[in-house]
Amino acid sequence: MKSDNACTEIVTEIRDRILRLRINRPEKKNALTRAMYAAMADAIARADDDNGIRAVFLHGTADCFTAGNDLKDFQAFRQDGNNKDVSNFLATISRAEKPIVAAVGGVAVGVGTTMLLHCDLVYAGEGANFILPFVALGLCPEAASSFLLPKLVGHKCASELLLLGEPLTAAKACEIGLVNAVYPDAEFIEKAYIQTKKLVQQPPASVRITKALLKRPVSQYIDDTMAEERKHFSERLNAGECDEAFTAFFERRKPDFSRFD
Repeated sequence: MKSDNACTEIVTEIRDRILRLRINRPEKKNALTRAMYAAMADAIARADDDNGIRAVFLHGTADCFTAGNDLKDFQAFRQDGNNKDVSNFLATISRAEKPIVAAVGGVAVGVGTTMLLHCDLVYAGEGANFILPFVALGLCPEAASSFLLPKLVGHKCASELLLLGEPLTAAKACEIGLVNAVYPDAEFIEKAYIQTKKLVQQPPASVRITKALLKRPVSQYIDDTMAEERKHFSERLNAGECDEAFTAFFERRKPDFSRFD
């Protein structure tokens, strides 16, 4: 077993031929900073290059997967325009060669939900909630979710999730295929790890080839959609609607979009 804690808020451990990747910032509901994105991307990339690793197991704390982007860090990101760490993470997780298993408890906000579209197996605790607040923040979808989500759940369901941004329960997420199974909150991480151990007992080359074949028909669409989303997302960061959404959040009031067309 070996551990690498270069970023203390992303804890990595290799055991049972599994790279365990834990989001560990509970005091901020596991909100993600650019440094955390960079650490996750680096860990996943190194897993692909390490023959001793056969799968990646991604999870947060038992009561929270991630609240999405850290909003103070995100404000800095809006001002300096430096989104390379976020973009690199999304590109890395979408192109990963080794299977990725995610265990989700508590809230999975924004990228906390869209990153799951690139995982191969996803398991949730009963109390998990999935939220896509991009439109409410004056932004637009990312991580190729505008392509992958309707492909997975259908256009009308994806429209409801992305346009209204209302919370999705674990049971409903399982029903529409976003997660594979739902377990009690006290057990979901252990149950998901058991499934990951089953993966590493399979022939490794066959697993990698099968994953690649499953993703082959959509890989170009994912890349193209990410590029298009990234262009619009960057533009939205400097739009008045986004300013109003974030100002309202920090002022603890309801945003007013009535003056926008």
